[in-house]
Amino acid sequence: MTQQVPSTEPELAGVRNFRDVGGLPTVDGRRVKQGVLFRSGHLAHATQEDAAFLASLGLHTIFDFRNAADQRLEGPDVTLPGVRNVNLPLTDPADGSEFWKMVRDGEIDELRAALSEGQAADRMITSYRTIIKERTAEHSHVLHAMAEDSVPALMHCAAGKDRAGLSIAVTLLALGVERDAIEADYLESNAAHRRYKVHRSSASEDAMSPEVMELLSPLFDARASYLAAAFETVEETWGSTDRYLTEGLGLTPAERERLREHLLD
Repeated sequence: MTQQVPSTEPELAGVRNFRDVGGLPTVDGRRVKQGVLFRSGHLAHATQEDAAFLASLGLHTIFDFRNAADQRLEGPDVTLPGVRNVNLPLTDPADGSEFWKMVRDGEIDELRAALSEGQAADRMITSYRTIIKERTAEHSHVLHAMAEDSVPALMHCAAGKDRAGLSIAVTLLALGVERDAIEADYLESNAAHRRYKVHRSSASEDAMSPEVMELLSPLFDARASYLAAAFETVEETWGSTDRYLTEGLGLTPAERERLREHLLD
């Protein structure tokens, strides 16, 4: 039996961007249940107190969307007793590895050349579109697992913003949650206490200068335009959300109804 989740959001010391997705409204007047669907950044740096809180949630499954390069950089998730951890990378470790090394280590001239004049935001939009089009098997796996028994569930990537944000958005689409509510939840990742902490290898003052942070900000922002690009890709590729769910993700009406039974009040 799922334990009652505290009404106030916890401040976890070693886990960024944690939240319960419960309470979001559907187009037919229902709401996502409290205590069945959570999202966060990675769990590799969870403290003992963080782990005790996470263990109290009665989780069945943790979906980790990081790739092998992320896991090498950050470490494996903390182990929670009795919780299944499913790793479903939504990006290829080799894809962008040099780019993210440049983000961590690059000098200002390199950053200007790669990120200025809208290039950083364009990169994010391309990434969102690619994940929607090319990672249907992974998103299908998540929805089928939750339609069967894999709830309560927690979804996370590194920052809990992009890969986890898209997977949460896909899940909410399947539940019939209002688009405005999906976007509002996604944009919560911009809150100061949630944002991914940018790490730069240089200790010099210039490494985190205002110009550097402005160049990097599109990579670490949650922007409505990114999520809109994902939704546009669904429409452009499959013609409608329903066809995306049935043809793209292989979700039958019966499975979608089971998913709604598990996750909606």
